[in-house]
Amino acid sequence: MASIFSKILAGEIPAHKVAETVQYLAFLDVNPLVAGHVLVIPKVEIDYLFDMDSESYVGLMMFAQIVAKGLKEAIPCERIGLTVMGMEVPHAHIHLIPMNSMDDMNFSRQKLKFSEEELEVIAERIRKEL
Repeated sequence: MASIFSKILAGEIPAHKVAETVQYLAFLDVNPLVAGHVLVIPKVEIDYLFDMDSESYVGLMMFAQIVAKGLKEAIPCERIGLTVMGMEVPHAHIHLIPMNSMDDMNFSRQKLKFSEEELEVIAERIRKEL
């Protein structure tokens, strides 16, 4: 079930990583809804979040919580929204999205485009807060 996330994990596709453990990875979405939109994934290839074993699922959520706290410090916002869509990439993942309004999590709106340099600056800001 190789996906684009599997290729990121294998180092075949570059990513702007913000946090990593032996089991999990957090990196910037290259087509974000807002600046600082982060994806959090398990390193094990599993399509559906709720098919994860309980220990891995809880571990992923705890990792996402750590990333969300750093993200909120790095990107000024009212809250960090969390959503699981799971339809666009066949690899379990969580979206962490800095929010100032409900519209910040509207996936039907046009995605933003940042240069590689801009993405790296955002990633570095987040890493510094973790």
